[in-house]
Amino acid sequence: MRKRIMGLTLVLMLTVVVVLSGCTSKKEPKEALQAAAANAMKMDTYVVDNQFMIKDFTTNMGQGQEQVGQVVQMLKNAEFNVHSVYQKAPMQTESTLEIKLKGDVATTITIPFVMTPEKIYVKIPSVPFLPLPKESINKFLVLDLKELAKESGTELKADMFNPEKTQKLGSEISNAVFAEYDSAKYFKNLDKKDIALPKDYSEKQIVQFYITNENVKEAVTTFVNKALPKILDIISKDEYRDMLQLSKEDIDKAKKDIMSGNQDELNKAINEMKNNLKINQFTVNTAIDKNDYPSYQNLNANVEISDPSTKQDVKLNVEGNTTYTKINEKQKFDIGIPTNTITLEQLQQQMGAASGLQ
Repeated sequence: MRKRIMGLTLVLMLTVVVVLSGCTSKKEPKEALQAAAANAMKMDTYVVDNQFMIKDFTTNMGQGQEQVGQVVQMLKNAEFNVHSVYQKAPMQTESTLEIKLKGDVATTITIPFVMTPEKIYVKIPSVPFLPLPKESINKFLVLDLKELAKESGTELKADMFNPEKTQKLGSEISNAVFAEYDSAKYFKNLDKKDIALPKDYSEKQIVQFYITNENVKEAVTTFVNKALPKILDIISKDEYRDMLQLSKEDIDKAKKDIMSGNQDELNKAINEMKNNLKINQFTVNTAIDKNDYPSYQNLNANVEISDPSTKQDVKLNVEGNTTYTKINEKQKFDIGIPTNTITLEQLQQQMGAASGLQ
């Protein structure tokens, strides 16, 4: 339970700050980010580059298991880069995912994909350790979301891919979470010299959100007892509940379970987490540019987890950067809507034939 709570909290904090954008003047840090959340709704088009690097990954979990060791070595120093072009209306996203693996199986995998309100196109890559039919390589696997929903017995809601509603939901959740956290304990302004900004970047304000060993217990408790019930209230609204395909009964039950939960058990779990978790660094920096957009963001997470009962240890050091450019400009899509496509059924038939099953 303690690991789930810790992971949920850290992911939430990252998600909340990542959706933020600028402010009209240099303000108190928390106020600046709250204003930025509202301004994010004005981003109708943009180009975004995401970089995520696993700088260190060490664990004794699965010790003696060769496959586990190989995976750990493969992920250490791995890089994940995503370049995306986005426009709200008509909704279209064009992205290229690049995965760079180091170690004995060093390789680079590049996967372009395109998304529209009803379809997703994924280019089938040539992967050394994942043999695929030659005739499918470099074609775009087209996934019809309506057909997939029909086959799974559910109905595809158009609102699930409504950028305006998605942005609005993100803004409401961000504001609800920020309201519960003390500005002096979790936020501060940074000077330009304290952060490595992109070349020629002109910042108006840089705000840091941080979690330390001293405030992590309070941060988790605040999230579970105060922020999470507010988030459930937000998604219980008809416009969001229908979009997320959630029932009111399920949301009400989740909220009731939280509100009536055993606080003694929760406190015990949080205390155990605090004792087993060492935060060397957990910061999310948001740089707000002269046009009041969060055009650069940086995550640094360096944590160690030790479980005395199992004698298992994990050390993880990751860094992520996000850079937004060409905000609200007319975008150019290099791939467009792919025509060299293959359906999931066709791919399955080709794989069956290649394996001699047909």
